[in-house]
Amino acid sequence: MSSDFEIPEGYSPLNWPQGYIGHVGPLYRRHGPAGPTMGFRVGPHHVNGMNNAHGGMLMTFADVAWGHVVSVETSSYWVTVRLTCDFLSGARLGDWIEAGGETLSKEGGLYVVRGGVWRGKDTLMTGTGLFKAIKRREPRPGEAAYAG
Repeated sequence: MSSDFEIPEGYSPLNWPQGYIGHVGPLYRRHGPAGPTMGFRVGPHHVNGMNNAHGGMLMTFADVAWGHVVSVETSSYWVTVRLTCDFLSGARLGDWIEAGGETLSKEGGLYVVRGGVWRGKDTLMTGTGLFKAIKRREPRPGEAAYAG
C-alpha cells in the first residue's frame, strides 16, 4: 500500500513522530464545527492475520482521539486513567477511519469523554475515556485558548 494515499479535506498530519504513536501512525487531525476529529488509513502495520484493523490499533486510536478532545479544550498534556470500548464492526486494509468525542463532565482535572470510531457512516466502536489533564502548554491552532 502506497504512503501517498489521499487524505480527506481539512485533515493535517499529527506531527508526533516519536514514541509509540510514531510507530502506529501516521495519524491526522481536523478541527471542524462539530469539534476535533482524528483519522488514519488502515495500513499493513495496523492489521491482524485476517487483514482487519487490529482491535488494539482501534483502541490506541480511540485513546489518542478522545484524549485529543481534552487537549483541545484545555491546551494541556493529558494521561489516560480509564478507557472503555465496545467493538461494533471492523475495518479492512485501506479503509479511512475517523474518531471524535465530546466531554461529558470535568471535575478536579478529570475529564470524561464519550466517543466513537467510524468508517464513513458505519460505527466501528463506541466508548468512554477518563483523562487527567497534567500540564498546561502553549495553545495550538484549533484549540479553545488559541489566540493566533
